[in-house]
Amino acid sequence: MKSPVRKMFDGIASRYDFLNHFLSCYQDVLWRRYCCKRLKKMMAAGMLAEKSIDEMPRDLNKVRLLDLCGGTGDFANTFRKIFESGCVCARDFVVDPAVIGDFSYGMLAEVKPKKIDAHAVQLDAMKMPFAERQFDVILNGFGMRNVPDARGALLESYRVLDEGGYLCVLEFFSPRNLFNKFFYKVLAPLFIPVMGAFFSGKRDAYEYLVNSIIRFLPVDQFCKMAEECGFEVKQVKMFDGGISFGVFLHKPGKA
Repeated sequence: MKSPVRKMFDGIASRYDFLNHFLSCYQDVLWRRYCCKRLKKMMAAGMLAEKSIDEMPRDLNKVRLLDLCGGTGDFANTFRKIFESGCVCARDFVVDPAVIGDFSYGMLAEVKPKKIDAHAVQLDAMKMPFAERQFDVILNGFGMRNVPDARGALLESYRVLDEGGYLCVLEFFSPRNLFNKFFYKVLAPLFIPVMGAFFSGKRDAYEYLVNSIIRFLPVDQFCKMAEECGFEVKQVKMFDGGISFGVFLHKPGKA
């Protein structure tokens, strides 16, 4: 039996990308691009710290990617474009066919028309069907707050991430400052459900969106939880005054 949240995402899948872009004034596109560019720099710096260019094996630049709670694959698509453009350490990165994992079949059905080089897998973020240390990078864009147990999702991400790998969480965290509290508790409930209902016919889905942000952890508490799960917090990037954050987590073991 489908959970109410999963059923809700199935129902808005066809309009999900458009409404994400529209409601954020296309800032979500810029946030994803920043995260992918920053990951590329972090990984390149780690490679240089570990070995000289001449000592690098030819497959060192290959990246095994999981887009967790990946929805329609926007984050994975951006990642590939960023990582396979330009040159790092005398070689380009090569991204293996990504795995896009999500609990919503409706969302995953939107991946195929985009012709992304990826495999879509319906899964539970707290119990993934993968072996340990299977991925070099895990992306999680606006999905962590939809998981019933964020700690469980972090622990499971840690398990399937290889040593030296990165988890990037792009998310709307519970607001702390006065501006964001006013935005999410006063302004957002007034216009986001109305716009969502107008374009998708699913007002309840966008009421859920606003409520899920208010109920979620503040970013500092999330970072503390990630450290308790074994991650190192490499960077916390605030976007647009705290509307969203990019949290860059590293699994120790390699540079």
